[in-house]
Amino acid sequence: MAAEPLRPIAGAGIVVFRGEDVLLIKRGKPPYKGQWSLPGGKIEYGETAAEAALRELAEETSTTAQILGLIDVIDSIGLREPGQPGDWHYVLTDFAAIWTGGEPIPDDDVTEAAFFPYEDAIALTQWDKTRDVIGRAREIVEAFTAPHSGA
Repeated sequence: MAAEPLRPIAGAGIVVFRGEDVLLIKRGKPPYKGQWSLPGGKIEYGETAAEAALRELAEETSTTAQILGLIDVIDSIGLREPGQPGDWHYVLTDFAAIWTGGEPIPDDDVTEAAFFPYEDAIALTQWDKTRDVIGRAREIVEAFTAPHSGA
């Protein structure tokens, strides 16, 4: 019997702003173990990407948020390196959101969770695609939270 072909794993991430601050988590397992990143994880069967992002946010940080919009769909592809764990391919749907409640408490697959000023969050994240989605999320959040003039 032939082996099942390898397929990408669907995941969802969320960029949560509380004012100008960004919520980051420190990953507790591969890939990117020990690195600051965004809350998120695998999408479960029957769950939408947005539902998964909010569920993972609650599981990993004990916080809640309101999703404002889709940022992008990003591929994270890791190739096997000598002495390292195996390959991976995640397709990540990232959302922009604003914080609605709770203080960050690390749980589930993370070792730390905290809000950081925008510039610090950019400096702490090592993956260029993470920095890019944080910047794009900021634009979405600013568009939703900017004062609107009445006509």
